[in-house]
Amino acid sequence: MAKDLKKQTAGQAPDPHAASKELYDWILCLLFALAVCVLLFAFVFHVIDVVGSSMVPTLHNGDKMLVSGLLYKPKAGDVVVFKKNEYDPNRALVKRVIATEGQEINMDFTNGIVYIDGQPLAEDYINDLTYNKLDFIGPKTVPDGCVFVMGDNRNASVDSRKNEIGMLDTRLILGRAYCVIYPLSVLRVIK
Repeated sequence: MAKDLKKQTAGQAPDPHAASKELYDWILCLLFALAVCVLLFAFVFHVIDVVGSSMVPTLHNGDKMLVSGLLYKPKAGDVVVFKKNEYDPNRALVKRVIATEGQEINMDFTNGIVYIDGQPLAEDYINDLTYNKLDFIGPKTVPDGCVFVMGDNRNASVDSRKNEIGMLDTRLILGRAYCVIYPLSVLRVIK
């Protein structure tokens, strides 16, 4: 039976269209993959550059992050990207959500401690304790539809403590930062 199969295939001429069909299939697959990538980056993910040092040690100047706002609802601890046109219309800002709507925030600038609802906030992600007051006078309660954001490099960050930023309307949030994708040497998930 195997000999019969060899005789049948050996006697047949190669299909001249097989190579072009295979090339066509490869091109079609590549175009489909490209279309999926374009759709993902147009509607689901955005690549945002970090500018400045306000998020050190979590993020550094020049890092590129993957950000998504699809079905996103801000929660405390998330690193978010937002546009605040009154502050800087030409760039997106990156900060960490410290408090959400209804929570009370206060700060002890002498000891560098942030309090949420009267409890000290455990912050293993910050560069240094919070000594820079900026315009903050507390305690303050976060209004509905807003969050209070701060940079991880607390003493070198312009954030919700500054009147120009203040309580951030959640509609201004472009999305949550999920991971650093560049430089490749520091590829990581953002916590």
